Amino acid sequence: MRKRICIIDGQGGGIGATLIKYLKEAYGESVVLIALGTNAIATAQMLKAGANKGASGENAICRSVTQAECIIGPIAITWANAMLGEVTPKMAEAVMSSPATKILLPLSQESVEIVGLQKEPLPHLVQEAVEKLKEVMKHV
Repeated sequence: MRKRICIIDGQGGGIGATLIKYLKEAYGESVVLIALGTNAIATAQMLKAGANKGASGENAICRSVTQAECIIGPIAITWANAMLGEVTPKMAEAVMSSPATKILLPLSQESVEIVGLQKEPLPHLVQEAVEKLKEVMKHV
């Protein structure tokens, strides 16, 4: 059975779409990429980028993350009320309560600064996330 990777994004879905593009290049059809958008626009962008499946909204995210081997997205998916309120407290709790490994990009539009990290352009962060996923998938 192919491993299930949930990619979560909100707003316009640009981060998630970039992740999916790189994940498709790295894994082809050997994994199932599930686009989970906090809204329909984000989900549509991720599906257009090549996700195998997609769903939108709180219930879809809360249910899907329980069945994933890995969750990837911006760090804000773990914060209640992030992304202009699109990440609900239930979504953030579901992500963090999931037994799946989480690979989080240090990107946020919130008034939060994460120290100890170097600022990198999105493509560099995504490449690093894909490499981290390769390491993690060896042990899942």
